[in-house]
Amino acid sequence: MLNDGSRVAVIGGGPAGSFFSYFCLDMARRIGADIELDVYEPRDFANAAPLGCNMCGGVVSESLVQALATEGIEIPPSVVQRGIDSYVLHTDVGAVRIETPLKEKRIAAMHRGLGPRTVKISKWSSFDGYLQQLAASKGATIVRDSINDIGWHEGRPVVTTKGGVAGAYDLLAVAVGVNTAILKRFQQFGLNYTPPRTVKTAIFEYYLGEDIVAKIVGNSMHVFLLNIPRLEFAAIIPKGEYVTVCMLGENIDNELIESFLACREVQACLPPDVIAGKSSCRCSPRINIEGAPEPFADRVVFIGDCGVTRLYKDGIGAAYRTGKAAATTAVFQGVSAESFRKYFKPVCQSIRRDNSYGKFTFAFTREIQKWQFSRRALLSIIEDEQRTPGGPQRMSRAMWDIFTGSAPYKEVLTRTLEPVFLLKLMWSFGRSGLPFGRRAHRKVPVDEQ
Repeated sequence: MLNDGSRVAVIGGGPAGSFFSYFCLDMARRIGADIELDVYEPRDFANAAPLGCNMCGGVVSESLVQALATEGIEIPPSVVQRGIDSYVLHTDVGAVRIETPLKEKRIAAMHRGLGPRTVKISKWSSFDGYLQQLAASKGATIVRDSINDIGWHEGRPVVTTKGGVAGAYDLLAVAVGVNTAILKRFQQFGLNYTPPRTVKTAIFEYYLGEDIVAKIVGNSMHVFLLNIPRLEFAAIIPKGEYVTVCMLGENIDNELIESFLACREVQACLPPDVIAGKSSCRCSPRINIEGAPEPFADRVVFIGDCGVTRLYKDGIGAAYRTGKAAATTAVFQGVSAESFRKYFKPVCQSIRRDNSYGKFTFAFTREIQKWQFSRRALLSIIEDEQRTPGGPQRMSRAMWDIFTGSAPYKEVLTRTLEPVFLLKLMWSFGRSGLPFGRRAHRKVPVDEQ
């Protein structure tokens, strides 16, 4: 285990690397161990994209906000660009507003860096930069240099940067994203490491101005359930003067992006001149959809996206969980492969198991997307629930948790398999499929969003 004088290298200064560094240094101090920890991150998250970009939708779920609060980590107002208090679900048969079950603005929308490339002066701070400052406050050294090579010396990992050799470390924590080429080097590092399976997504930012964002989008995240092949999930997220459009699915390409933007449901949420113009910033990052089978070895541990993360949602939450679990193992149990297998791997396995429930949940959602009567039924159930706030909110809560990642997929699936819920769903499906059972669904006025 780590003790007085141990040296730790962290490759990657995003959320996973910062959470690991924060907890590792904090726990080491509790047991009286003075350790040296270097975080290698060439990007400065105080810059606008692409220099400060971390290619993410930038939503922190309410469950993570609460978990961080219990750790004494309060996300400052200067980081949160918009508090999300509701979701607006858009379909081709209407739209419905879903309020947070807790009636509180607990979901945070923010930029991971300073913002899109067109940002000149921003009154908001970077979320990733804030987490780095937390790690630095515990004693982490942020090294603004790129990794050139990785090797071994007398059984200890050695990190070589473009600026020179940093020396040997007692533990190497790898917290890079799946979009970096350095992961391929670990396959030549003598480790039994296989990078996660990934798919391509699309994230782009539009400048609207703060007043227009408030008027058109409001404090709601706009989610789209449309029958577009290969599109799993799409959302418009308000952030200060910008909105972020996030698309997840099966290898998002230009054809799919154009099909989505051409939908009248999307065009109703964004000004025509915005859609016709160029986005302020755009990227097509790959995301982890199946974790690395063995994200550890002797003196090496992979955390965050390069190890395992939640399917589609709450990647920052998974970075927190894996970062803290890896730090706890290293400080209190040891840095051998056997220690990580015994104490770190169960956390990774729990995320992987829950993702299997997530795959089933999204498969069910895809079936709803295919049929107009099922989309109409879904909307009817949610509208009925939102009209009676004191009553059961089964479908509303299920959709809220799917959209936000606020609850484990297993919990969401278990709730939707309750007999009362299934009977109500089947009745609504049958009613929506009959001509006399159909009813018009209203559009959601802007002032209710």
